[in-house]
Amino acid sequence: MLTIVLSTLALILIGFLAWSIIGSRGERPKYSVVSVKNNIEVRDYAPMIVAEVETTGEREEAINKGFGILADYIFGNNKSSAKVAMTAPVTQQASRKIAMTAPVTQQSIDGKWQVRFMMPSNYNLSSLPQPRNAAIQLNEVPSKRFVVIRFSGIATESVLKENLEKLQDHIREENIKTGSEPTYAFYNPPWTLPPMRQTEIMIEISK
Repeated sequence: MLTIVLSTLALILIGFLAWSIIGSRGERPKYSVVSVKNNIEVRDYAPMIVAEVETTGEREEAINKGFGILADYIFGNNKSSAKVAMTAPVTQQASRKIAMTAPVTQQSIDGKWQVRFMMPSNYNLSSLPQPRNAAIQLNEVPSKRFVVIRFSGIATESVLKENLEKLQDHIREENIKTGSEPTYAFYNPPWTLPPMRQTEIMIEISK
């Protein structure tokens, strides 16, 4: 039992280390900006593939659970066995590793949390390694339009609530029709200096 716990903690730590790199340099979702008002944007997102898992508990507990499960998948615990060029040189491993992207997103649906990693754009559903963990789902997300607020600093519950309220006020003022629960997008690991942290709250706009 202790070995499993330590392995899980080590996996999350490796994931956070990768996250600290991709938060500033890694691949991010592709989108075009439709309009801007202060720190709120309307964006059209391109289609993407995500790996997602459903978790329960308080928001922070739920995202930590989901992060660990998804990090396990992208760092090699999958059904594929192949040569993959990670950086240089080409290495051979028992399972395929998948490059990490940003952000990690979290959305509450029916009282549960959906935690998602965007998959690198060079993959499609047929080329992605299949997860060993049946809780992980690989899904193709079509193009969508979102209204998004971006902010820096530590994303405490009170800060998230404050910015969600600003976003909802903007939605009401602009008479925007929405079609989803808020999605929280986190770009940086916990040890990033507060001024350098980037967080977004996204709400889908109804067509």
